[in-house]
Amino acid sequence: MGFFKSKLKRFNRDNKQKKNENSEHELRIDELLHRCKESTDFVSYRYSESSPFYIHYYQTIVEINILHQYVLPYINENKSNTLFDLQQAIPIDNTEIIDNVHEIRDKLLTGCIVIEVKGSLQEALVISAVSLEKRPVSMPEVEYSVVGPKEAFVESIDANINLVRKRLPIPDLIVEEVKIGSLTKTRVAVLYIKGVTDEENVNTILQRLNDIQFDQIVDSSFINQIISDNHKSPFPQLIDTERPDRVASVLSEGKITILVDGSPHALTGPTTLVEFFSAFEDYYLSWHIASIFRLVRLFAVFFSVLSTSLYVAVLTYHYEMIPENLLNPLIASRSGIPFPPILEAIILELTIELLREAGARLPTKIGQTIGIVGGIVIGTAAVQAGLTSNVLLIIVALAALASFTTPVYQMGNTIRLIRFPFLITAQLWGLLGVTFCFSYILSHLLKMSSLGRPYLAPVYPLRLADLRDSLFRLPFFMQTKRPLQVRSPVRTRFQPKKHEKSKTDIED
Repeated sequence: MGFFKSKLKRFNRDNKQKKNENSEHELRIDELLHRCKESTDFVSYRYSESSPFYIHYYQTIVEINILHQYVLPYINENKSNTLFDLQQAIPIDNTEIIDNVHEIRDKLLTGCIVIEVKGSLQEALVISAVSLEKRPVSMPEVEYSVVGPKEAFVESIDANINLVRKRLPIPDLIVEEVKIGSLTKTRVAVLYIKGVTDEENVNTILQRLNDIQFDQIVDSSFINQIISDNHKSPFPQLIDTERPDRVASVLSEGKITILVDGSPHALTGPTTLVEFFSAFEDYYLSWHIASIFRLVRLFAVFFSVLSTSLYVAVLTYHYEMIPENLLNPLIASRSGIPFPPILEAIILELTIELLREAGARLPTKIGQTIGIVGGIVIGTAAVQAGLTSNVLLIIVALAALASFTTPVYQMGNTIRLIRFPFLITAQLWGLLGVTFCFSYILSHLLKMSSLGRPYLAPVYPLRLADLRDSLFRLPFFMQTKRPLQVRSPVRTRFQPKKHEKSKTDIED
């Protein structure tokens, strides 16, 4: 009986969907305009009593000067009653006559002027008159660099594509656009270089974007969370960047970029874990300095994650590991502290997180003041009140500073999060717990992928050729191949022998 009830419900639901589809298919222009008139910013009027033309548009998204300068004067001069003659008279390129009401609706909602003839129910002249309100190109705020370009993406997808094309003026740079979101109809552009990018990666991206079933897409972070390989992982699987130079560089390597209208950030992939600790400023410095900076960042990450948990593990279970010269200062700093090391560490870690959040949410000048003054005042007061030791305060402060060295903001948040599981396991099982937690995260990273490509490459699987630009950066003349990670059909970037020959000719 339940089987027949479920079949009947499915049959009724399918019939209801078909009725809705049929009603949408039979939508007429007059019905569409009746819906639009419920909004107060919708303008609809007849040009004059003697004119057969009716004009409709949303005044909040239309450039009104285009209407008054290039549309209304030619309607007044035009003696014909057909849309085709009016289209020929108006001196605007972006005009078309559309007989699909659904397309007319979409054009109307994206900043077009719709002109219809009285009595026409399925045809209208559509004139593009979008009001381009956008923020000018400014300096990067999240990925700021001392050397290199000072341009960052803005909220306009057309302006962002312009910034990329300016750096890659080649016809093989392909832009494929899709609209996502049943409510927002957000423009999403996929950029890649034809012949350099693996077609399988492109198809993977486009398939995942087309499979998105979500009503609103307002930022690239929505796309990042939806199309990631592993939704349960705290580790980001696509790089979020605001730098056009970085996007141009990864495109030339054979990777793919996603731009979202309304978002000043781009997504690039496939990516690896090591890339999240590589600032693009490294390529503007000599390879010696850039390699040292990368190693410093990797050391800072390990220090930020492990320092506090090692402190808790050693003081709770492994006093014998502390050197004799260091034992006396530790005992003196903890004398009179009423809390165990784990509670002391959690209090300080939470205090640091509160200061971070307060500084990030307040206006810039106030946030900087809160971060500096709050850290000094609270830290000093906590030590003087005997609630925490000065040694742990130094360790937590250094760990917080070390976490700020991560160039990509999303990975910095991940590092902040995984410090707490290490603290808990250190309290439960000491150094053995820290080892268990580290092994679990390592096994998790080994299983992860980015667009189906290994996340820990080139370390695992080991690819010696790709190590030239991973943990450290070798000179440009040694980076002759594109990474194996991207599976580019054209692996060779340039011929080093030709480069050396040209140098020799110049010297001679």
